[in-house]
Amino acid sequence: MSKRQLTGAFLGVAALTAALGACAPTVRVQVDPITIYAKLDADVRVRLDEDVKALIQQNPNLF
Repeated sequence: MSKRQLTGAFLGVAALTAALGACAPTVRVQVDPITIYAKLDADVRVRLDEDVKALIQQNPNLF
């Protein structure tokens, strides 16, 4: 294969790649917001309450 044929083949492949790349479909997805309901049980509330009390005691000027 000559240099001229290789150059022509390369340009052909480049043109084909560009043509196929221009035909790429656009995909749009609509995402709705997700609402999460969390129900805290008594144990979690007690632990959070104790943690908050400890933080307030360590940082009395926090509020």
